[in-house]
Amino acid sequence: MTTSNSSNTPSAPSPSTTVPTRKDVAIFSDFDGTIFLQDTGHVLFDRHGCGKERREVLDGQINSGERSFRDVSEEMWGSLNVPFDKSMQAMKEHLEIDPDFHDFHDFCDREGISFSVVSAGIKPVLRGVLNQFLGHSKANRIDILSNDAHINHDGSSWKVLWRHDTSLGHDKSLTIKECRALYRKSLPANTNPLIIFIGDGVSDLPAAREADVLFARSGLRLEEYCLEHKIDYIPYNSFADIQREVSRILDSGDLERFKKPANRQQNKLQKHHSSFIAGLGARRHFLGASVETRSKSRRTDKAHMSPLSARFGQSITIA
Repeated sequence: MTTSNSSNTPSAPSPSTTVPTRKDVAIFSDFDGTIFLQDTGHVLFDRHGCGKERREVLDGQINSGERSFRDVSEEMWGSLNVPFDKSMQAMKEHLEIDPDFHDFHDFCDREGISFSVVSAGIKPVLRGVLNQFLGHSKANRIDILSNDAHINHDGSSWKVLWRHDTSLGHDKSLTIKECRALYRKSLPANTNPLIIFIGDGVSDLPAAREADVLFARSGLRLEEYCLEHKIDYIPYNSFADIQREVSRILDSGDLERFKKPANRQQNKLQKHHSSFIAGLGARRHFLGASVETRSKSRRTDKAHMSPLSARFGQSITIA
């Protein structure tokens, strides 16, 4: 089995697999530990590769900074010796999907919102797992932005084809930036869409910095990082929590106030520039204007106010 990326350039969700009617909001989600409660790689490495003990040593090397994520991941995936079909059987036996994900994905379809997976894993495994748990028709409506892989027919060789030439292999922040730019081209006055990201762990940290609205699974590494670095986020225990909060954002009728200040300011500048050009016709005599960046207040008590509440001065409750 051989799969490959035709390009290393990140792309927005393909219109052939997802047909969102809304262009002003896009949702991106991690896969392992987020949509599925276990890690697909761990399931395979522990049973058909380096084994749990060695895998935990390698995980420790990533966490300590001794080795890069890409370097360690190459060793882990390279240790596998299992045919692809058999690997999918292991997934069926050992993975558990978030109990509310089906309803959340149906919600995105009803609202016309693009939902895409952004993962540090490999596309053949992720696509195979979605097909198993959702069925081909539903799974095909989810685009996967991840690394790819070359897998021998007999499973004796698994080689990752990295999306980016970086120490991460897949820089999720770059993927989010590229997708934002592509969505922006389809919006009036070249404004920014609202970017929502859902994650749980270490590989989600770059994307966490790019999202306008960030959901972090309660009690896991991404939430810890957000608390340590004072990054606004909404904690969640299941996709039902996420659906409730996204519904509130959509019902507010004002997506701008949920965007990061930098993205809101860019939208204002884009609209101002478009109006100016329309008024002056062919003249290009734009003098510009000074822009003050207002520092946002941070929430100080997690028990009383969510991080997004601190930004927007409203109560956001996670049941």
